[in-house]
Amino acid sequence: MRGVSPWQRGVRNDSQVLICPDCQRLHDLDLDSCATCGSTALFCRLGEVECRGCGAVWMARSSAGPIDPAAVAAPPGLSAEVEAALNRVLGRA
Repeated sequence: MRGVSPWQRGVRNDSQVLICPDCQRLHDLDLDSCATCGSTALFCRLGEVECRGCGAVWMARSSAGPIDPAAVAAPPGLSAEVEAALNRVLGRA
């Protein structure tokens, strides 16, 4: 089934959530709001939250605290594994 979905997206605790049609009728969904304009029309992607109202963008907080880039670095050898997998899929020698 294709077309417009009755479900809506929102952001709660800096995480993307889907809101069912029944819950959309509630007045207090406890969604995050934009610090700039107060809108709850937010979406979260790739660790960032963006406001559809004013376009403000900020880093999403993780439940464990601020994001530490060193803590999310790729494990040693991962790039070599990815390269080998791509070579297999793309038929490279």
